[in-house]
Amino acid sequence: MVLWPAAMALVSVWLVFRDPAIDHRVVVLGAVLPDVVDGPFGGAGVMHTLAFSVVALGVVMVATTHRRTARRRWIFLPVGTFLHLVFDGMWARTTTFWWPAFGWSLGGRLPALDRGAAVLVSEEVVGVLVLAWCWARFGLGDREVRATFWRTGRLPRGLVA
Repeated sequence: MVLWPAAMALVSVWLVFRDPAIDHRVVVLGAVLPDVVDGPFGGAGVMHTLAFSVVALGVVMVATTHRRTARRRWIFLPVGTFLHLVFDGMWARTTTFWWPAFGWSLGGRLPALDRGAAVLVSEEVVGVLVLAWCWARFGLGDREVRATFWRTGRLPRGLVA
């Protein structure tokens, strides 16, 4: 429920962009935010809609006008929320995904809880394995690399080669 979207978003952004200067912490934040925010309110809510991710992207674009460094960091928050929708399979929940196009009601359990315990555990195990791959691939065993990652969200530049 946490490791699956976080790990999959992290590795997806790395595989697509291959940019060590991205603040990968923001990607992970965006990927876990929908479950963290909607979960306590009883299930898949506004944060599990395409509308939320699109509005979040618009807000970031407007709020960071003429602020390139801030945009470079915060543009990956809605990227993380979009990826959460992908890895939750939200497109299969038409009413929630396309809200409010099919009505104003939202609801249903969190997708991670709807699939059953076996799938939830399997996803989390895959999340652990993907994070272990990231740990090795990004050299996070090195104290200096890890400190830089925690402080800035950046990965070593040598990874691109």
